Amino acid sequence: MTIKVGHRGAAGHEPENTLRSFQKAIDFGVDMIECDVHSTGDGEVVVIHDDRVDRTTNGKGKVSQMTLAELKQLDAGKGERIATLGEALDFVAGKCKLIIEIKDRASAVPVAEIIKEKVLNKVIDWQDVLVESFDHHQILAVKRHEPRIPIAPILGGMPIGYAAFADDLPCEAISICVHNLTPEFVADARNRGKAVYVWTANHADDIAHAYSMGVDGITSDYPDRL
Repeated sequence: MTIKVGHRGAAGHEPENTLRSFQKAIDFGVDMIECDVHSTGDGEVVVIHDDRVDRTTNGKGKVSQMTLAELKQLDAGKGERIATLGEALDFVAGKCKLIIEIKDRASAVPVAEIIKEKVLNKVIDWQDVLVESFDHHQILAVKRHEPRIPIAPILGGMPIGYAAFADDLPCEAISICVHNLTPEFVADARNRGKAVYVWTANHADDIAHAYSMGVDGITSDYPDRL
């Protein structure tokens, strides 16, 4: 069965990366939700895609230069507030799993610690999360800090040797753009024991292409189309 993943919740329907968007994705029956995280100026990890708040809220400024209290004052769309990673994990617990994309260079260890705390408190299990990043150093830092956390490198293109690079990275999955997806890559990744997740398939032809490749998971802004 191919896993259905809501991109930033259900970003095609509700304000991205908000709990409202998460709920919409859950209503659509997703298996997982993908979200993005940055660290604040006072060391908290929050769910937001950009390094600035300008595009997705009514505020201005860099996330890394603002406190959590300041960020909580902002409207992230339809009255929603920026959630912390801890709040996001609490919200999805028992409903679906969470893919956490690290967007900066300060969040790897804090993300690992937050996940560990939620597991130890029996809010989630280790397999309820997948931590990914375009910066493969960050997911490696997560794995070194807590080996039980599943990780996945994100690929913006097709690497030489298909999935061979993953042999040097203790990852459980690989995330690749739908436009770069080939049967050769999927086969090679599977032969190396790696699951394949695809981003971001919003149009019917891209969704059909991803399904035809037999990937493990498909991410979409419109999870109701999956």
